[in-house]
Amino acid sequence: MTFKPARLLVVLLAMAALPAVAQNLAVVNGKSIPSSRADLMVKQAATQGQADTPELRKMVKEELINREVLVQEADKLGLGNSADVKSQLEIARQSLVIRALVGDYVKKHPVSDADIKAEYDKFKATAGDKEYRARHILVEKEDEAKAIIIKLKAGAKFEDLAKASKDPGSAANGGDLDWASPASFVKPFSDAMVALAKGSYTEVPVKTQFGYHVIKLEDTRAAKVPTLEEVKPQISESLQQKKLQEYQQELRAKAKVQ
Repeated sequence: MTFKPARLLVVLLAMAALPAVAQNLAVVNGKSIPSSRADLMVKQAATQGQADTPELRKMVKEELINREVLVQEADKLGLGNSADVKSQLEIARQSLVIRALVGDYVKKHPVSDADIKAEYDKFKATAGDKEYRARHILVEKEDEAKAIIIKLKAGAKFEDLAKASKDPGSAANGGDLDWASPASFVKPFSDAMVALAKGSYTEVPVKTQFGYHVIKLEDTRAAKVPTLEEVKPQISESLQQKKLQEYQQELRAKAKVQ
């Protein structure tokens, strides 16, 4: 079987057009919707736990066709040229580009296991080997704290006096701060707390940026420090965010802002 030159040209042109057609999901009023757009939506759906199924593909196709119909109508009405829409498009473009930049930076500057281990060791050293259960009463003035100490010495119950504390989080619980490491508190508070004997309270008001405290130590116990594997994801995320923040600050420092 032979083809005439003109017929052969038609066949060749048709064959050349096949890949382009295959790359289109649909054509709406002469405008093509690329299949890659559907692939992206399916990929995004996968991040939310949806499986790539024929049913999902059909839904995505219908959604993209509906969008194209609506966009074409909006363009006919000139809505895409409004200043408000253009501003929103630019903000959306910036968000996508920044996300791509962040992804590129994270890929090129991963957090190493050595970095995570070093941060974990710092965490363990800061946390210490003990946890403390303390109560406190927070007041605004030093004289108020001294008056509370006098009442305690006269036999008043710490829990009762704590109801007047300016710390709403603990006042209703008799000033109880639950179990915590000294690093959880500001230094003047933690220094005074760890110096107390079990069951005793500070006989001199402790001043911090929050006011004046009267502190009572209920008990101590060995610290329950999580293992490296238990906190590795959190440490990795924290270090990565720190790297990104430093990267942003570096770029901002180099930028010429008028």
